[in-house]
Amino acid sequence: MMVVSSPGRIEQQINKLVGYLLEAGLSDSQRFAFRRRHRADLEEVTSFPDNDYVSSALKDRPYDEIYQSFVEKRAYTVRMLDGALIQMTYMFSGSILQHHRLAFFSAPSLEEFQNNPEIYLEDEIYADVVAKNIVPFPIRFDYDIREGIHAELEHPKSHLTLGQYRNCRIPVTAPVTPLRFIDFVLRNFYHTAFARYAENLPSCGDSFAESILPAERNVIHVAIPVSS
Repeated sequence: MMVVSSPGRIEQQINKLVGYLLEAGLSDSQRFAFRRRHRADLEEVTSFPDNDYVSSALKDRPYDEIYQSFVEKRAYTVRMLDGALIQMTYMFSGSILQHHRLAFFSAPSLEEFQNNPEIYLEDEIYADVVAKNIVPFPIRFDYDIREGIHAELEHPKSHLTLGQYRNCRIPVTAPVTPLRFIDFVLRNFYHTAFARYAENLPSCGDSFAESILPAERNVIHVAIPVSS
């Protein structure tokens, strides 16, 4: 098993994935990752310049307003062809991962579908997108080991949040690499696309060490494979 140990490896992995989604025709707009140093011991890997804006935009606002504000600010790593937004940011202290935020925001409406319905109707990849019983909501994988943030069971170091529920933190066994996150998105929300493009996803042997605690493993949790 290889443990991801540097911002450079994460930056490289994100950009390979962004390039792949673009070449595969799944990306409508994209912003490649870059590294930004906050202070001598903190380095962030991100795709947009104002991450503080992202945090403030999530607070007590309707989903469609949050989504639209991200689109207007281009606060995403990838905007998928159906309008869904993918955000990936990581923060390191030296070689130690401090926190990450990996989010998937499905589009609350399909204005493009009104103008160009053939994009969706002729491609089974988007069959679920146009189904009338689908309710859009955000999905987020967070990791945070900062002092005062983590609390056993209540706030696992690595956790999955569904929707905007403030206290929804499903334990996850380890931090999530960019490849695992994109694999998760394609597999679960673009099933046909996953079947069609999975074999060509950029491969890597990267993984993070497990962070889950025994008490968190004894409740329903999400397991991250230890290697790619």
